[in-house]
Amino acid sequence: MRLRIAAAVATGVILIGILAWPLAAPPEPFNAVRVGSIDFTGKATLVILACLAGFIGYFVSWPYGREIGILAAPSGLAIWAGRSGSMATLMQLNPTLSQRQALLATLKWEAIFWLLIVAAGFAGVLAAQKIISNPSEADPSEEQDKPGSKSNMYLNAAIALVGSVLISQFFIGIFAQDVRMPDSQSGSVVGQPAIAQIIFAVLVSFGLVAFAAKTFLDISYIWPSIASSLVTALGIAIYARQNQLEHLVESWPPVFFSSPVISILPIQMVAFGTLGSITGYWLAIRYNYWRKNEA
Repeated sequence: MRLRIAAAVATGVILIGILAWPLAAPPEPFNAVRVGSIDFTGKATLVILACLAGFIGYFVSWPYGREIGILAAPSGLAIWAGRSGSMATLMQLNPTLSQRQALLATLKWEAIFWLLIVAAGFAGVLAAQKIISNPSEADPSEEQDKPGSKSNMYLNAAIALVGSVLISQFFIGIFAQDVRMPDSQSGSVVGQPAIAQIIFAVLVSFGLVAFAAKTFLDISYIWPSIASSLVTALGIAIYARQNQLEHLVESWPPVFFSSPVISILPIQMVAFGTLGSITGYWLAIRYNYWRKNEA
């Protein structure tokens, strides 16, 4: 199983993380990976490569392609997220209030594109599954039919989505720590976390959220993964209002933020959030299996 996981991850790392890196590589060293720096041809190419990564990932992790192949695309994006510059770099390049407002307005919904890349990888897995269809193959990502109305299923999905956004934001605020300084207006400000701290914070936060969603709501990793594209938008809406930005511009260097959530780039949130969601989901399944056997 470890070899299958490694093969699926390596597929995404090679196709997206390494070979496609020139599509997103910033023109200046240490700059951040942005959707706006990728032209239309590059975006289309990235979608195709993500689909191909999921397709190949299905076969290299056979017979558990449906369960493991989905790791390919977010693993490739995770390489980009690790090689990218930081949010602090973007703030340094946009020192004025108006520039930062414009920057955050573009970043607010940028995670939707990265989620599209993850979805393209999942579509590649589905395409591979259609080619080698096995009626007995279980579909772990789809909610199983259970007694009760469909409205309960939709309600659980809505609770999982909203709860994932709110709870993951809370945990990220705890785990994504750097130097914290007292502030007269917001109580405190936090410095730009290191990339290793960001990886840990996002992986663990979404892992816990997905674990709880599966354990208590019987919801798959899909909803926490979708939530990873909404956390940045909510964080900007809450912690980057005009009066807060104005205070930061006037009082603090650009490496300080009113919340750790804003210090994480959208690509980092989606890539590591998706991987954490998938991991937390399968840990919940293993835990439930262990608990039943112990009982």
